[in-house]
Amino acid sequence: MKTTIGVDYGTNSCRAVVVDCSNGRELGSGVYNYESGFQGVLIDAKDANLARQKPADYLKGLEITIRDALSEASKNCRDFSADSVCGIGVDTTGSSPLPLCRDNSPLGETDEFKNNLNAQCWLWKDHTSISEAEKITALASKIRPQYLAKCGGVYSSEWWWSKIWHCLNVDEKVFDAAFSWAEIADWIPSVLAGVKNPLEIKRGVCAAGHKAFYCEEWGGLPDGEFLSALSPKLAKLKENLYSKAYSADTVAGYLCAEWAEKLGLKEGIAIAIGEFDVHYGSIASGVSEGVLVKAVGTSTCDCTVKSADSKLPDIKGICGIVNGSILPNCYGLEAGQSAVGDIFKWWIEVLLGNDGSAFKKFREEVISQKPGEAGLLALDWNNGNRTVLVDQRLTGLVMGQTLHTTAAEIYRALIEATAYGAKIIIDRFEENGVEIKKVVCCGGIAQKDEMTMQIYSDVFNREIYIAKSFQTCALGAAIGAAVASGVYGGFSEAQSKMVSFKDKVYKPIPENVEVYAKLFGLYRQIHDAFGGVKTESLANVMKDLLKIKEEARK
Repeated sequence: MKTTIGVDYGTNSCRAVVVDCSNGRELGSGVYNYESGFQGVLIDAKDANLARQKPADYLKGLEITIRDALSEASKNCRDFSADSVCGIGVDTTGSSPLPLCRDNSPLGETDEFKNNLNAQCWLWKDHTSISEAEKITALASKIRPQYLAKCGGVYSSEWWWSKIWHCLNVDEKVFDAAFSWAEIADWIPSVLAGVKNPLEIKRGVCAAGHKAFYCEEWGGLPDGEFLSALSPKLAKLKENLYSKAYSADTVAGYLCAEWAEKLGLKEGIAIAIGEFDVHYGSIASGVSEGVLVKAVGTSTCDCTVKSADSKLPDIKGICGIVNGSILPNCYGLEAGQSAVGDIFKWWIEVLLGNDGSAFKKFREEVISQKPGEAGLLALDWNNGNRTVLVDQRLTGLVMGQTLHTTAAEIYRALIEATAYGAKIIIDRFEENGVEIKKVVCCGGIAQKDEMTMQIYSDVFNREIYIAKSFQTCALGAAIGAAVASGVYGGFSEAQSKMVSFKDKVYKPIPENVEVYAKLFGLYRQIHDAFGGVKTESLANVMKDLLKIKEEARK
């Protein structure tokens, strides 16, 4: 038996799985909830856009989850031994940059900065750098339009340079104290490999290409002239970053003696290049040309690939087109929504003050509703718009409410809004020649919420397949480890053995499809109007919603 371990770092917790390389079966798992902050996130009551994390939680979680996963695997499988583990893969959130000391330790763990939020990891959903992102977009549009062309035309406050520049602008002492910065997707594998110099970290092209303007066409990271125009200190920092980034078939390093002892594993096993969660999750969901993988969770990420030999236009509004970011020798295309599950959670727990037990009750009420019968339409921008408008200053909206509107009806409208936002992304891909033949969903909502998946199928007018694994991101990282360790010669071979799907396939219901086509037309209208795409009257929208409502209730 040959096994690998995949470690998945999420927003509130991390988890590890031990996987049988012959068939993708998950033998054991472990979960650790981050201990610091609110549900693992360091927040600031004075700034709702701030979201940071303690790097110490990452390391504690790494040890706890792997040891627990190994212990469970030993109980579940008589043939299993820790000696069978031949590789480790890691995926994380992103862009989540971390300031580092010269010895590759986190700056936020030093005595001087341990209580400074700016010295911690800047979590993916930190939006404090909106102003910096706008300035980066403006400058690039003038002097480096090719940079923007590869990331959808707009640079985001969720990304690498925005956050690091914001750190410089608000806390120069932290910026100056940091020798280097690293995405946690790159840093955690380097820790496992015993790297003591940030300059020796093997960086993944996944994070570099999608979030840091990295592209081999212009020699890697942005040039010094561009960075100096933002700040000379950013240009100086580049010297302590990296010049080369690698695809997932590259070995990031080998397990060092210190971490081998901590984890109870053999020293020297392969560590795969780190990728973002949805990229490895896409691999575990069977991503290939024509297959769109939607990781549906607190937010969503949508990924597909095109052969690097194909002619692919620059696509406005997506999160990047990067060669090798998901699969080697393929362009990785990423898009997504800044909030999905977070919107449902906000409605139930924050607005209604429920502990979460109301989800089941609301699902039962929503299932009994017909599409359109509530006369409601919502926008899914409660945490801004990631794709295709790329504007974090946009906010949520619910239209069509009356004195008879119920909480369950609004809940359904919020679900439908996320489906409409997802369809916008599919349409954007296909409008630019990226054919989507198959949709595969993964993540907790895809696994547990049949009602939401049926609504998605009806709105998309497409069949939806569900990845079998409940831990697709961790499984994808384990698949990456299987390739890095040489168990398989490439990802296609590994996927054929280690990827599987649930038997249930969601099929569109024709009468629902017809109603949702009308509602989506109205969604598109308010999407474009409030998103600044078109200037037109919205006077018809409320009355059209009433017509749809009356027809649905006949």
